[in-house]
Amino acid sequence: MELRQLQYFMAICEELHFSRAAEKTGVSAANISQQIRALEEELGVPLFERAGRTIALTDAGTILREHGAAVFGHLAQARDAIAGLKLTQGGSLSVGVLPGDADLLFNSLLLDFHQAYPQVTVSLQETMNVTEQVLDRTIDIGVTIGPVADERLTAIPLFHEEFALAVGTLDPLATASSVPLKRLESLKMVLFPVDHQCRRLVDRYCMENGFRIQPLMEATTLASLLKMVQKGIGACVLPRLLLENINDPDIRTVRLTSPTPSQDICLIYRKDRYVSNAMRTFIKTLRNYIEAAIGHAKSS
Repeated sequence: MELRQLQYFMAICEELHFSRAAEKTGVSAANISQQIRALEEELGVPLFERAGRTIALTDAGTILREHGAAVFGHLAQARDAIAGLKLTQGGSLSVGVLPGDADLLFNSLLLDFHQAYPQVTVSLQETMNVTEQVLDRTIDIGVTIGPVADERLTAIPLFHEEFALAVGTLDPLATASSVPLKRLESLKMVLFPVDHQCRRLVDRYCMENGFRIQPLMEATTLASLLKMVQKGIGACVLPRLLLENINDPDIRTVRLTSPTPSQDICLIYRKDRYVSNAMRTFIKTLRNYIEAAIGHAKSS
């Protein structure tokens, strides 16, 4: 099996079309078909099921795709490791976070990190599939909800995240220090949609305590929710650390009790991944940034 054949095979897996795969790899359709036939003859099994112009992976093809992804992943790590020897202050890094977490952790962090390490290129992606994308090597590092129990991953605890109630300054609860979770049942609420990770956490805690929230309005962005809270349209449940670091004069933060919705946040990466200087530096910077943010919230 030649590396070139495996490259052609992976391109076909992505495109599920021989001509498009040929165009992507810069060879003729006849050439790529010939190479795949030779590969199938060497392995003694078909890799694709062909029905006219439609193709699909066989069981053998699925196995080869999984191992092919690992091969090219290891090659990419080798290139990164060698590049790290030549350029200790540079490199690139892709980071995956859950939707909404960029507002909490990364907007200010990325600016500070870029100023300190301008030669490191960081790509930030919001995704609901953080763990899956770390495992398939689509992203280098993931920040997600713990615990993560997969032996292929290294998990580094970052912080324990508690949620609080955000209300406008004219809301009757604006002067309260805390309210029980059950009180949410009778409030006008504005929340993220049901598929958002913050909303799922809130819904789970409410259901475990015998009630469901029917929000007055839903919004997909944090900015929209905060604006509605400011205008007195409704209250919102959001990470307390986020609210305290935003420190908006038009929003009051009220603790939720009995119980307090919370979750653990951790950083993950593949155990078999080469930890480049860029990756190591980013992880250290992120942990220091979170410690400073938590310390600021406690002192304010």
